[in-house]
Amino acid sequence: MTVCRIEWYGGSRPRAFLAVELKVTFNALVTGADGFMGTRLCDFLSRREWRVVGTHRRPSASIRPAGVASEYLPLSSEPERWRRALHSMDCVVHLAALVHQMRPDRDLQASFEHINVEGTRFVAEESARAGVRRFVFLSSAKVNGEGDELRTYRAEDSPDPQDAYARSKLGAEMAVREVCERTGMEFVIIRSPLVYGPGVRANFERLLSLSGCGAPLPFASVNNRRSMIGLENLVDFIETCMRHPLAVGSVWLISDGQDISTPELIRRLAQAMNRPARLFAFPPSLLIAAAKLIGRGEEIARLCGSFTVDSDPAREILNWRAPISVAEGLERTAAAHQIPRKS
Repeated sequence: MTVCRIEWYGGSRPRAFLAVELKVTFNALVTGADGFMGTRLCDFLSRREWRVVGTHRRPSASIRPAGVASEYLPLSSEPERWRRALHSMDCVVHLAALVHQMRPDRDLQASFEHINVEGTRFVAEESARAGVRRFVFLSSAKVNGEGDELRTYRAEDSPDPQDAYARSKLGAEMAVREVCERTGMEFVIIRSPLVYGPGVRANFERLLSLSGCGAPLPFASVNNRRSMIGLENLVDFIETCMRHPLAVGSVWLISDGQDISTPELIRRLAQAMNRPARLFAFPPSLLIAAAKLIGRGEEIARLCGSFTVDSDPAREILNWRAPISVAEGLERTAAAHQIPRKS
């Protein structure tokens, strides 16, 4: 909101003034707008007085937030439709991606390359052609590595992706940089660790179910630290990167700012669901070995290992503050997770 003050002078003193409020609206296109993060981001931006167009890759998908225009736009095809949708956009936030998969699949590498790398390159190219000013790309902290017990990842560290998903995200970052450096479009790259919030799926949803079931869990001996970010905090940071002049041309690692151990996380989730947290000691190395026998080794290794990122630059340079505390974020997440109660 911009306020203009206009004064009429008679002699040395103002005789009257008129204050005029001018409502300035910015235009944003969000890809992957029907997903876990995209839906929340579209709603957040709409309430912040952005004019939002949300795109999705499935013809049957719908964008739920009121006031958000929905557009079916398949990645890497139909450039004319993309150009029409991108016309007059100030900013594009590219969330659409093939997410990390725990299951082995020979075709995953090709799928990651096609969707995450070439799809991102296509959207960036079309955005630049349409005159979009800023391109915000949501990458992954997995680009930095798979976790290190001895150090915290920083944005300036050399990338060390360990799987096909992380390599594709790094490839997408490189594509964004190349397009923007060639065309002059501004870019911002955000590397996020695990995101939690109401409606979260996959590993965190399984951890919610475990935490709320009341069964004994063998994680009391785990001594780790993990960075995470709540969904509300992530969309707030994305909007900061859409506006802030100092965000441009940089990679930002972001988190809630409070790292947490797996046992502490389970206790907090159980407490939020009014359930007991029954943790017992078991050597993590044996737990991981046993999990490998049933095909869950990678998932359990993540729960036992450390993965921390340095998000201080976001606070120091962009003056960003997480609007939601870890405690409140976990409570909201747990409240949205319905646990069937036994009679």
